[in-house]
Amino acid sequence: MLKETDRWIAGDQYGLAMPADPAALRDGGPQFLTDAFRVAGTLTADNVVTGITEFREVAGGSTGRKVALTVEYDKAAVGLHTDLFVKFSRDLDNPIRDRGKTQMEPEVRFASLSRVPGFPIAVPHVQFGDYHRRSGTGILITERIRHGEKGIERQFHKCLDYELPEPLDHYRALLTALARLAGTHRSGRLPAGLTSHFPPDAEAATVADRAPLSPEKLGRRLTQLAEFATAHPGLLPGHVGSPEFVARLREDVPRIAHHEDTVARQLATDSDYVALCHWNANIDNAWFWRGADDVLHCGLMDWGCVSQMNLGMAIWGAMSGAETEMWNRHLDELLHLFVAEVRRCGGPELDPDRLRRHTLLYATVMGVAWLLDVPALIRKRFGADIPANRTDPRIKDDESVRAPLQMLSNLLNLWERHRPGDLLDDLAVADTPRTARNQVGLLEHSICDPFCL
Repeated sequence: MLKETDRWIAGDQYGLAMPADPAALRDGGPQFLTDAFRVAGTLTADNVVTGITEFREVAGGSTGRKVALTVEYDKAAVGLHTDLFVKFSRDLDNPIRDRGKTQMEPEVRFASLSRVPGFPIAVPHVQFGDYHRRSGTGILITERIRHGEKGIERQFHKCLDYELPEPLDHYRALLTALARLAGTHRSGRLPAGLTSHFPPDAEAATVADRAPLSPEKLGRRLTQLAEFATAHPGLLPGHVGSPEFVARLREDVPRIAHHEDTVARQLATDSDYVALCHWNANIDNAWFWRGADDVLHCGLMDWGCVSQMNLGMAIWGAMSGAETEMWNRHLDELLHLFVAEVRRCGGPELDPDRLRRHTLLYATVMGVAWLLDVPALIRKRFGADIPANRTDPRIKDDESVRAPLQMLSNLLNLWERHRPGDLLDDLAVADTPRTARNQVGLLEHSICDPFCL
């Protein structure tokens, strides 16, 4: 176990002592960066990092510390970035944040994969990355994406899509990038020695555990949801408080919870629909630019917990914070786009309707586990003075409130339009007791705090 006073530890891949936090990185200075970039093959033996001209700690995220760096080299060269972003797996001063330290292990492995020539999507260029599994200590140094500069659009934040220009173009770009990675992976064109680090069960990528909800607790949450929707109609879709919809929830939700593992097994074993992908490609984990063809393109960042997964999970991860109108008006178009791009990149021939079912099943299982307590979260935050709508600055300016609220709205909207209880019937699930929660690692990976990254 890494002690709080031990700020340096050797990584498993390169064996180089690496800093565990920003203070250690500052102490290591240009010498550490020179050694790290050389051992990773980023820097040639006749070149050095001569100085650090900016060192700024960056707040945000739910795990690890982060630093923005600007460095100088003795010799400029192609692929040597001066504006850098540093992620640490650890937050040694915050035990709660430090619990997420294991998320970086697959991210470091993915960083190595992304350096393969011809990698199919844009990701931040990797300068160095390593991880020490026994302690959970890791560091990842990449180029820093400069939003709003050199043709890159400004940064967009999660669940503020009502301020997003041309939202459909942005979601086309997001789903195209996801499909391109999934299709290329399934084509077999990525090196097997590197993709083997991402097994289909993805059990090691679990972000968080939660205790199964008892029928009594589920019932209380549904009652609270119905009361909240009636008292605050501007915060949730209009149908949520209707007796008919509440009755449907009371019938469906216990069944979804009861058959969580059966749904997980279905999603994990439908092998054509499982591929390496980003599980949280929300709008804030991407950057966008227009090419010479005037088509909007995007790159994806923040690859914590990257793994092979059911592609319905990837689609929900990308669209969970969208406006409900995006789901209602454009879901079919986006699914057909995704399917076509997977096939164009050498992946299997997918059925858009089947992919929609997978997306809905994943969303409802995840939502039952994590989103039904959003009314309680809002009441705890605001007491009797609850905002009337989500554009109120108290919600708009607080991602920890606006994100779960918008995701819950999307979940309930999908529940009304697509009736996930009927999807369970289509699966012909048997009324058998829940199996062990860890039986199927793929969905166990997904049943986690959906806004933790």
